[in-house]
Amino acid sequence: MSHIAVVYHSGYGHTKRMAESVAAGAGATLVAIDAEGNLTDSEWETLNKADAIIFGSPTYMGSVTWQFKKFADASSKAWFTQAWKDKIFAGFTNSATMNGDKHSTLHYFITLAMQHSGIWVGTGLMPSNSKAAQRNDVNYVGSSSGAMAQSPSDSSPEEMLPGDLETAKLFGQRVAATAARFK
Repeated sequence: MSHIAVVYHSGYGHTKRMAESVAAGAGATLVAIDAEGNLTDSEWETLNKADAIIFGSPTYMGSVTWQFKKFADASSKAWFTQAWKDKIFAGFTNSATMNGDKHSTLHYFITLAMQHSGIWVGTGLMPSNSKAAQRNDVNYVGSSSGAMAQSPSDSSPEEMLPGDLETAKLFGQRVAATAARFK
């Protein structure tokens, strides 16, 4: 069995809820970046021992939060020694608008994973893009490079759509299956 970690920052709780769904699908350990952008030594150790690392951040102003960026910059210690080389990586994001430049956040994650000499895993989910599609369908937001969700700015985390959370869970399952193949 693979060891998988979901490292994420959540500003208002929506990304935390999505992280929980990804972790449920992947059988992963949650590692929350705190409000100051920090992890404990034991949380860094969890990432170092993981076979797969899944990144998560809301999309703010077209990219990751400053707290996630602080974590990414601190990961340069692992980068310098290539400690995370050949790990499986993946990522997910949420924003208030349907597009919200979420792909910029996913591309940031991909670049970070590639700098760590990792192997990227996309969703493997077909988009829900027919006339019959409903907003609560799996992968309605239609991303291939990582899981995306949309939560209106005035909604609570409890109001997240089951379809977005199911997308996150299925995405976690795909990362776990991929990590198992590489183990």
